[in-house]
Amino acid sequence: MLVTIFYHVDEFCKVFEATLNANSITQQKQRAATIPTLSLSEIITICIYYHYSGYKNFKAYYKNQVLVHMKNDFTKIVSYNRFIELKKNANLPLALFLKIYCMSGCTGISFIDSFSIEVCHNRRIHSHKVFKNLAQRGQTSMGWFYGFKVHFIINHLGEIINFYITPGNVADNNTNLLRKLTDNIIGKLFGDKGYIINQKLSAELYERGLKIITKIRKNMKNILMDMGDKLFLRKRGTIESSIGILKESFGIEHSRHRSPSNFLCHIFSALAAYCFKEDKPSIVRSDLLIEQFT
Repeated sequence: MLVTIFYHVDEFCKVFEATLNANSITQQKQRAATIPTLSLSEIITICIYYHYSGYKNFKAYYKNQVLVHMKNDFTKIVSYNRFIELKKNANLPLALFLKIYCMSGCTGISFIDSFSIEVCHNRRIHSHKVFKNLAQRGQTSMGWFYGFKVHFIINHLGEIINFYITPGNVADNNTNLLRKLTDNIIGKLFGDKGYIINQKLSAELYERGLKIITKIRKNMKNILMDMGDKLFLRKRGTIESSIGILKESFGIEHSRHRSPSNFLCHIFSALAAYCFKEDKPSIVRSDLLIEQFT
């Protein structure tokens, strides 16, 4: 897995650095002492592979795994404090790598959901300073939290198509959010009751080839639903399984970040690690279902 991750990351970094150098207005000469010994691809690879290591703490992972057992893989390894300094420069290329190389295409059958990222306990909201004026209070089915939301869409194979990070108080059916999140989505999009939208937005999305299908609330009139849509709506647990993998296996939720930069790097690397996962949650015999109901 380490070699696979490094290969794809390194191929992207070659294109990224070549494009960056070609479009730079001025190129300032750096001192030899400030030139990082670790390459950009190595920094990103270490960040992504952390989520496969089984460690719940990045410092323990770096000191006990990278510095001890991965010296042959990264010959110019640096100290932990130096790596944290270099890690800040990996946010932009890591985000581009995730958007360009890791996102999959739309298959016509998609699922949408969101999950919370708590940055501190509710009792420590007023004393929390790292994400002051960035994080917000939000509410999920599990109760109130303080932090952010990750909204994302997967296809029927469990592959991420698009994602968006917002403060915790942004609703799932926010009009501007859904327009951005579903910009490259066509076909049918299945979600929970939180994605019930108004008729104007529904007509707008339908005109460009997207239909959002959800269950109805108790105070709404019952309507007939196509049998195929009903079957796919029952398969919405696929995206909930993906959320479980991101939280339990890859540890995307971490409440001890010391800077917003580290927070973004952690989120991006966890999503990238999920994209490299081979056995993603998917619909059983999905090809037969799609051929039958689309």
